[in-house]
Amino acid sequence: MIALLSGRIAHKGISHIVVDTQGVGYRVFIPVTTFYALPEEGQTVILHIHTHVKEDAIHLFGFYTQEERDLFQMMISVSGIGPKIALSILSGIAVNDLLRAISGGDVAKLVCIPGVGRKMAERIILELREKVIKKMAQHQVSAVDPGRNLREMVLDDVLSALVNLGYKPNTARSAIDKVAGQCDGEPAMDDLLKKSLRILAG
Repeated sequence: MIALLSGRIAHKGISHIVVDTQGVGYRVFIPVTTFYALPEEGQTVILHIHTHVKEDAIHLFGFYTQEERDLFQMMISVSGIGPKIALSILSGIAVNDLLRAISGGDVAKLVCIPGVGRKMAERIILELREKVIKKMAQHQVSAVDPGRNLREMVLDDVLSALVNLGYKPNTARSAIDKVAGQCDGEPAMDDLLKKSLRILAG
C-alpha cells in the first residue's frame, strides 16, 4: 500500500492532481483544503496517501497533512460514508473545526457541510465522537471553543436532546436554566436532563 508519495506535480486540478514520480504519473484525488495548500505545477510535493482498493480499481487519495489523512480514514469507517463523501466533507470544513464539531456533538455545524444531512451528521457523531476526543487529547487540540466553557456545552447538549424529544427551544431552555440555577458546581448532563424533563412534564 502506498502511504506517502513524493514527486513533481504534472497536473493540478481542483479534485485531483497527477504526481510524476520517476517517470510514472499517479492520479491522486484530493480535498479542496489540500488543493489550496499545494505548490504550482512543476514543483515538488509530498502527499500523505490513503490507498483505496476495490475489485475493479485502485484509487489514491492524497492529503497535504497527516491529520487530514487520519481524519479521512476515520470518516470512511462510518457506515454509509465512502471515500468520495469523506473527501467532500473534508473539502467543506477545516480539520480542527470538524474535530470540534464531532467531539462537541454539534449536529448543526456538520449539517452546514454540503452533502451532509442530519441523519449522516448524527451517525458521524455517534460512531466517531469517542475516537475524536481521544485523538484531540493526544494532539492537544482544544475540544472547547474559546468562547464556550464545559458548563455551556452541557447545557447546549441537554437543550438539543429536549428539542429532539419535541419540546420547543424556549420552553426547554427555561426548564434547563431553572434546574441549572439550583445546581452547585458543574451540572451532570444526565441529572440535568432528568430534572428538566420533570419540570416540562409538570
